[in-house]
Amino acid sequence: MKSFFTPQEPDFLGKSPALRVRNLAFRYGKREILHDISFDVPPASVFAILGPNGSGKTTLLRSLNQILTPTSGEVFLGEHDLLKMRPECRAKFVAYAPQRTALSGLSVFDSVLLGRLPHRTFNSARHDNQKTYEVLERLNLVEKATQTLDTLSGGELQKVSLARVLAQEPRLILLDEPTSALDWRNRAEILALLQEIAREYGVGVVLTIHDINDAIRYATRLLLLKEGKIITETKPSELSGESLSHVYGLPITIHEMYETRVAVAQPKT
Repeated sequence: MKSFFTPQEPDFLGKSPALRVRNLAFRYGKREILHDISFDVPPASVFAILGPNGSGKTTLLRSLNQILTPTSGEVFLGEHDLLKMRPECRAKFVAYAPQRTALSGLSVFDSVLLGRLPHRTFNSARHDNQKTYEVLERLNLVEKATQTLDTLSGGELQKVSLARVLAQEPRLILLDEPTSALDWRNRAEILALLQEIAREYGVGVVLTIHDINDAIRYATRLLLLKEGKIITETKPSELSGESLSHVYGLPITIHEMYETRVAVAQPKT
């Protein structure tokens, strides 16, 4: 894989998990959206958050990055307390891509270049431009570099959003449904790329995703949420149909097909 990440400082994470979440809660008014959430994301892993609409997936992702301020709990990246970090410092380590990118007349190149802002110095322009080009090349977006965001399809916008995150060279990547507008080919390309980045650079990737089978195939670990509570956290190889059925409220079974586990839902009768 073409390298566009700077090698990770060997002592940044130490012996701690890439991400450590303890007793996280979030309340909106009198309504508690997240209840006592605790989990670890090891370095070099893809951690997928699954659950039906309204289960708290996006709220959890935003709480990890202080976009939403948790009511209580702790979020550590290595030895760094993310909830107490200044935003400009946190942006050097953590990158977040929302589900939807705002349309504008900004070019694709300039939009991705924004990912370099946390690292910009008075003489870094050449290096930042080169990093931006490398990311565009890896995501097959070079031909789109001069187009404006408001001329792109939904899938192309999602790839640009991911490109901006990668240009940021974070140690933790947070993605809200990064494949929701992509076709099968582009979904496989993006998820495989995230696997490669996680493994090769020790980066933790946390994403929300609706496709259970994509999560089974590409994630290192899975977290199932229902009504803001963790139902289970498990390896894809140990995910049960019973847990999925409980979370989604319909019969789901797991089958072994061509050395791959596949979740199959049965409509309610």
